[in-house]
Amino acid sequence: MTLVLNVLLTFLSVMQFAIIARAILSWFDPGARWPISQILLQITEPIIAPIRRVMPRTGFIDFSPLVALLLIYLLRMMLVNAVS
Repeated sequence: MTLVLNVLLTFLSVMQFAIIARAILSWFDPGARWPISQILLQITEPIIAPIRRVMPRTGFIDFSPLVALLLIYLLRMMLVNAVS
């Protein structure tokens, strides 16, 4: 059980870092032309796209990465609390 939990927690941590990196890189490469930007887009889009469809438009600021980070954080806390 702890191996599965560790794998899940590691995956969620990687996703958090990928979302943060995507948000930061979007300031420098808004069209996602760089290879690293494209990789991060492919990795994180399955999580961010559904959130973006549900959230109302807020102009130029996209809050969907922030919501995704919050949801991943809550999921991590629920997993840790469920085991302990």
